Amino acid sequence: MSQEKVDRYKKEKANRKQIMRKQKIMNVVRKAVLSLAALALVGWLGYSAWDIYDSNKVRPVAEVNYDGVTDYLNSLSETTTE
Repeated sequence: MSQEKVDRYKKEKANRKQIMRKQKIMNVVRKAVLSLAALALVGWLGYSAWDIYDSNKVRPVAEVNYDGVTDYLNSLSETTTE
């Protein structure tokens, strides 16, 4: 049993640089993913807040008088039927 522990320790010691490199890379990847998720959450919350604020604004309503267009179209249909 003791020899197994010694062999395992030697194996870990031989690969220690690779193991530490993998751990560092995984830490960087984990931080990047969490940062992107946090940025997406903040962006979504900001957009939602802006949408709620913007939807509460009073929008001006414009009325358009189509009498001239209607008269013109009626005059065109009268000339084609005659």
